[in-house]
Amino acid sequence: MTLYSRVRPLAFKLPAETAHDLGKRTLRATQSTRPTRTALSYAYQYDHPALEVDLFDTTFPTPVGVAAGFDKNAEVTHALEALGFGFVEIGTVTPYPQPGNDRPRLFRLLEDEAMVNRMGFNGQGMERVKSRLEADGTPGFPLGVNVGKMNSSSEAEAIEDYRRVFDRLSPFADYVVVNVSCPNTPEEFDEGSPEHLRTIFETLEAENDANVPILVKIGPDEPEDSILDLVDIVREFDLDGIVATNTTTSREGLESPNQEEWGGLSGKPVEDRSTEIIRTIADYTGGDLPIVGVGGVDSPVSAYEKIRAGASLVQLYTGFVYQGPSTAKRINRGLVALLERDGFDSIEDAVGADLEE
Repeated sequence: MTLYSRVRPLAFKLPAETAHDLGKRTLRATQSTRPTRTALSYAYQYDHPALEVDLFDTTFPTPVGVAAGFDKNAEVTHALEALGFGFVEIGTVTPYPQPGNDRPRLFRLLEDEAMVNRMGFNGQGMERVKSRLEADGTPGFPLGVNVGKMNSSSEAEAIEDYRRVFDRLSPFADYVVVNVSCPNTPEEFDEGSPEHLRTIFETLEAENDANVPILVKIGPDEPEDSILDLVDIVREFDLDGIVATNTTTSREGLESPNQEEWGGLSGKPVEDRSTEIIRTIADYTGGDLPIVGVGGVDSPVSAYEKIRAGASLVQLYTGFVYQGPSTAKRINRGLVALLERDGFDSIEDAVGADLEE
């Protein structure tokens, strides 16, 4: 029995967001000194050359990262590195601070190994995040920045929101993700419309003198035709990749009473749908468009399925909450064993392997 398996029942007696905040404060304290970071690294990091992925002009030490939403304000990036993750995506970051939706807004679905959130882009804003990255320094692994709009912004104002956050934070980022697929923010206009997406990408392209890789995060609820239309726009603007997928509004097959809460569902129930979308995009693009796979990753097998379906990297959030601090080490070690079993020399060799069948 691990320490986390003993602590988790106590943590899960707290409201989900309270427990999350407590966990981040603990990680923040742990990363504050070199000896504690070193101790974390010794306990939780698992390095192997087969895990390295060269993508977006940088090297990811492992393909397993932390998804946007966990560390919105870049408070614990160094601790997450010490815990053995290969990268982290901070955000969603907005131009100004905003409170998000009213609490409670984060719910565990224990019976389904899932969570529902309706956080609503709560965060400290780009200037506070920028100051923290300057003060703490960027971590030693790749850093992604997920950018979004203010909840009160009109369609035209949203474009400026993306531009401003990109301008302020892209110098710190190894890649930037445009988040136009969150189900928890006001629907004042169609964020996924081709016209809106083209305007966003044209604006950021004009701003991107340093050629920072730009990706777009898509949701799992759109039909295949709409997803492929978006892929066509991504390719039209020669963007660098897709993050697939965001949370879902579907509640099919759930058992927990918390399924009644509105918001985006994450965790195991999203796993198959997100993997299906990854496979669809990879097949459609011939594997030429990098994909970051998200949704239901909590084990070596679930991560490996997304990789074989066409994802070069994977992310998790809910799986981390349920499995604890040893999650990355366990997945990374298991991935190496799966690569050896199947005769692959590296993660990169396994990307899209199932497309060939």
